[in-house]
Amino acid sequence: MTSPTVRKPYGVKGAPYAFLIPAAILFALFFALPIGYAVWLSFRKVHVSGLGLGAGARTEVWAGLENYKDALTDNEFYDGALRVLGYGCIVVPVMLGLALLFALMLDSERVRLAPFTRLAIFLPYAIPGVVAALLWGFLYLPDVSPFYYVLAKLHLPQPDLLDGGPLYLALSNIAVWGGTGFNMIVIYTSLRSIPAEVHEAAKLDGATPLQTALRIKIPMVAPSLVLTFFFSIIATLQVFNEPTTLKPLTNSVNTTWSPLMKVYVDAFAKGDIYSAAAEATLIALATLMLSFGFLRAANRRNKQEAPA
Repeated sequence: MTSPTVRKPYGVKGAPYAFLIPAAILFALFFALPIGYAVWLSFRKVHVSGLGLGAGARTEVWAGLENYKDALTDNEFYDGALRVLGYGCIVVPVMLGLALLFALMLDSERVRLAPFTRLAIFLPYAIPGVVAALLWGFLYLPDVSPFYYVLAKLHLPQPDLLDGGPLYLALSNIAVWGGTGFNMIVIYTSLRSIPAEVHEAAKLDGATPLQTALRIKIPMVAPSLVLTFFFSIIATLQVFNEPTTLKPLTNSVNTTWSPLMKVYVDAFAKGDIYSAAAEATLIALATLMLSFGFLRAANRRNKQEAPA
């Protein structure tokens, strides 16, 4: 005897899509549409007729790849990209290295005051980037910094961190100070998800805490390390707050120190939104290519290391 067929109420099949409609509308209005409009502007330019006066003297026309060609051959944009590359080579490894070290220390059985320590390390991330840059800018200024006062009293050298090569260290320090806590929490959460049986087996085998960390914990939290590295790359390519905030304090930071600052200057200082749109699109493409390449390399490595 066959059981009777139970029919689903009318509209049940479409219920999930109905719940997705508000999120899809918001995504289209505030994410997809602005991106599409920026890409559209990057292929346009203003054509000026005569002296550019009067109605119809300035018209928007199709520019093709002209804005992209100008951006790729712009020395300011190219120099900014090189500066960000040097900045990233300092920030990413130092920040992720400290985050991993702090997470491993907090995951140790002998750690004391773990809740307070976690909060203390994470707290700088809760401070807005502009406020953090202002705070450190105050500490970098020789005339008002308490650190320089102490160095002067001790008759020790007083390096100018806002000039020349040390400027990269000063900017990197702000990013590391603010971002280490977030990455630490991500890695620490992954460490806490490791089964207790794994730690007990390592103890029974006579593994030291260092050996457990290097051979068990770090390999098992590799996906979290990939995720934090992915976020760090994106944040590095979009650096804007730190150099913009420190610019009034030193002549070593110009208005186009980073590519994103160049976009801001072209769009709001020069009024050339078309070139700015092309530069922003190039930054987005570079971020996408680097992120996708890194994730693909990480996935390929995981497949090679996976047991057959």
